Parts: sequence; C-alpha cells; structure tokens
Amino acid sequence: MRTASIERKTKETSISVQVNLDGTGQYEIQTGIGFLDHMLEQISKHSLIDLKIKAKGDLHIDLHHTTEDTGIAMGEAIAKALGDKKGIKRYAHALIPMDETLSRVALDVSNRPYLVWNVKLKVEKLGEMDTELFKEWFQAFAQAAGITLHIENIYGDNSHHIIESCYKGLAKTLRSAFEIDQRMKDIIPSTKGTI
Repeated sequence: MRTASIERKTKETSISVQVNLDGTGQYEIQTGIGFLDHMLEQISKHSLIDLKIKAKGDLHIDLHHTTEDTGIAMGEAIAKALGDKKGIKRYAHALIPMDETLSRVALDVSNRPYLVWNVKLKVEKLGEMDTELFKEWFQAFAQAAGITLHIENIYGDNSHHIIESCYKGLAKTLRSAFEIDQRMKDIIPSTKGTI
C-alpha cells in the first residue's frame, strides 16, 4: 500500500494529512476555507487518492498561511507515499473542459519541482479566497511533492470554472502519473536509476 501521514506544525498552522495513492477517492477535508475544501475534494475524487486533511490556521489574519501550508503538507505526504517511485508511469497530461472553459495540465514526477502557471482570473475572490492564493497552493504543492507542473487555462470566462478545471486536471494527471506500469513495475522510470 502506498500510504503516508504527515503532521506539519508551525506558529501559523497545524495540519495533518493522510494519503492512500491506491484508494477509491474517499475524502475528509477540513481546512476552514470552504472553496479550498471543495477543490481538494475534486483532487481526491478524480485522482482516486484517498485524502484526509485537517488544518487549523491563523485565518483571523488571512487565508495565505493555511492555503500554502496545506499545499506543502499534501505534497510532502504524496512524496512520502510514492517512496522510490518504482514502476510509476511518471508523466501525464490532461485537457479538462468545464462548460465554456478548457484547461491543460501536464506533469512530470521528476523530483525537480517547478511550476508554470498560465492562468488569468477576472475576479479577486472566489468564495472567501483571494484568487492569487491558487498559484500559491499549486506552487507549494509542486515544490513539496517534487513535481514539475505546467498549468494553462486555454480559454474560459468564469473564474470558478477556470480554477476548478485546473484542480481536476491536476487530479487526472496525478492518477495517470502515479499508476503502476506493469511492464516496468520493478524499475525506476529514469536512465539515472533514481528520481
């Protein structure tokens, strides 16, 4: 079983994350930020990663620390659950439509974290979240998980649809990239012999 648990405590946040990469998309998510909970539920449901997240943060200041630290903790848990990455398909991409919106997500489980974020939003908030925090979440997640992550909104008008298509795209690519390739199940997918 590819599972892991992470506890992350700072003066700003206290976060626990449990992941099962070979799950069925079951989730229990409580960050105190409704819209972020909704997006993390999308990741679990569409990646089939079982995900438990409980976060308490300094929301009386703003949502930044809780958003960023949740990305870090989730990324750390996924990296831990992947272990040496033997057998994974490693690369994946997805085109995700949502009504008038189309977004593209591509990733490499490379241990060379990098985020390319080509997403423009027309509003400053979705729910209670400042829209600039979405890039912060994806950056924190990619860095902690060791993933090269490219996200691009190709077109779209509704900011909710744009962001949700990005999270669903991440979910689909995680599912594909983490899947075990039966032809390489005991092999690390790199000519270096390590990722």
